Amino acid sequence: MKLMLDLNVILDVVQKRQPHYTASAHILNYTLENNNGCIAAHAITTLHYLVNKYSNRQQADELVDWLLQNFTITTTNKETFLRARVLNFSDFEDAVICACAEQQQCDYIITRNSKDYRHSTVLPLTPGEFIAQRSH
Repeated sequence: MKLMLDLNVILDVVQKRQPHYTASAHILNYTLENNNGCIAAHAITTLHYLVNKYSNRQQADELVDWLLQNFTITTTNKETFLRARVLNFSDFEDAVICACAEQQQCDYIITRNSKDYRHSTVLPLTPGEFIAQRSH
């Protein structure tokens, strides 16, 4: 089972955002234990930018190194963006995440904003929904 992680799940952990930190950290731990986490390539640059801006360059670099070591990074190319353009999403970035999840044949997109993925071809689940599903 492959999981595409939305940027907000990673930011919950990196920034220790409450009340979302615990569930998102659980997802990251799950993907590390099962070697099944995917991240869209463009999320790496966004994460580096945000951590560098709100913390420092060293932490941003260390985060990127950790992500590269522990997650599958999906490629984004012209076909990815063309696919995203035909998806019926109000937010283009979310459409790109969906296109990347399709490309990697992910089973789920883990996001705190599952309503943003109502047109997704890959089932969106919040961290809490995924945890609840796994415990059944």
